[in-house]
Amino acid sequence: MLEHTPTPVVERSALRINPAKTCQPIGAMYAAMGIHRCLPYSHGSQGCCSYHRSHLTRHFKEPVMAATSSFTEGASVFGGQPNLLQGLGTVFSAYDPDVVAITTTCLSETIGDDIPQIVGEAERQHLIPDGKYVIHANTPSYVGSHVTGFANMCTAMARYFATPITTKPRSTDRSRVNIVPGFVNPSDMREIRRLAEATGLAVTMFPDTSGVLDAPQTGHHEFYPAGGTTVEELRNLGRAKATLALGPWASRDAAVEVEQRADVPRELLDLPIGIAATDRFLQVLASRGGTIGSELEAERGRLVDLVVDAQQHFYGRKVAIFGDPDHVLSLTEFCRDLGMIPVHVLTGTPGKKFVKRAGEILGPAASAANIAADADLFTLHQWIKNEPVDLLLGTTYGKYIARAEDIPLVRVGWPVLDRYGQGLLPTLGYAGGVQLATRMLDALLDRRDRDAVEHEFELVL
Repeated sequence: MLEHTPTPVVERSALRINPAKTCQPIGAMYAAMGIHRCLPYSHGSQGCCSYHRSHLTRHFKEPVMAATSSFTEGASVFGGQPNLLQGLGTVFSAYDPDVVAITTTCLSETIGDDIPQIVGEAERQHLIPDGKYVIHANTPSYVGSHVTGFANMCTAMARYFATPITTKPRSTDRSRVNIVPGFVNPSDMREIRRLAEATGLAVTMFPDTSGVLDAPQTGHHEFYPAGGTTVEELRNLGRAKATLALGPWASRDAAVEVEQRADVPRELLDLPIGIAATDRFLQVLASRGGTIGSELEAERGRLVDLVVDAQQHFYGRKVAIFGDPDHVLSLTEFCRDLGMIPVHVLTGTPGKKFVKRAGEILGPAASAANIAADADLFTLHQWIKNEPVDLLLGTTYGKYIARAEDIPLVRVGWPVLDRYGQGLLPTLGYAGGVQLATRMLDALLDRRDRDAVEHEFELVL
């Protein structure tokens, strides 16, 4: 399909071809589902809401519930206030959520609907029952990406719920930290919590989609699965000793909001993918009162042992990495530590610091690498045509490049639409590192077996 992509790379400022991102409301909707008994609400057209829901469903293979203002021509001209007022009344009476999380679309943003004013009108009309909450995030799709939308909804959670806690903790209370996990799978959120709680700390994670988008099959439909961060937990964010933001693009703004509103200091970390980033994550937990026990040390040792055993297969292999910026940066560091050579590093999400941070990770090798933010997969394909790689790391959208250039693809990040179980297997932490390194190794060795001539086809590699 992409065999005719030209090799000359030219500067483009007004055209994106196969952008390595999607729109803000999808990320915001995913974050909203990490609140217990929360119903996401799309203020825009029914088509936008259907697209956002279906894209999430295709990755997680789970039903995604959301309401919509269902704009028609009238709302497009006169504004969406009547639709939102009627919609809020309907969702609270029909679905009884604890929280409604409103996201805006391009259309409602262009119209200029003032969401806080409309929600205030809904309160005056008693459309929001006592003890229920409506939060919102502005998520115009012509700015940022789905990562920006995720960050905006996380920030909204802190803005609406975080308050200073002045009561002193009891002597028997465990030290507590808040964690903003980044735009990662439910399995990764569960793994982050497991690692943090293994140090002895109490954890409030927001959002937390584990148990929501990887809920077990019970034979009964649960409109609101058991998982998610409760409103009570969100209102107690101020009890923590620190807020750990995993990934600057997806999590930083929420941690800043908690700091400003509840006087809880923030720590900004990379996503804990691989050995070095997971080490830094646990060291920060230790500095906040946690204890790194022997079991965690053993987990680390198992990952190190795998890397040492397979060193000859990773060393010197060229790799191209694309996807969300927080993922790409941590994956680049992991590949560097495996002895691989990241020669193409690209994200579709805007952010000037991406190129600088990738350069810091690669060090002297950065001068020979192609690094770009706010770029597209057409550019990545052209880079690969000019300098082929041994392995491609990224989302499902890389499969067309992988097929055209005959490159092994390891699917990682979001979205993965054409494989199953991605949301169930962690890639974060030491255990996730074992999973990820094994998949990368298998892809390289499968390719070696496929290409081996008869006398080089070995039983043991």
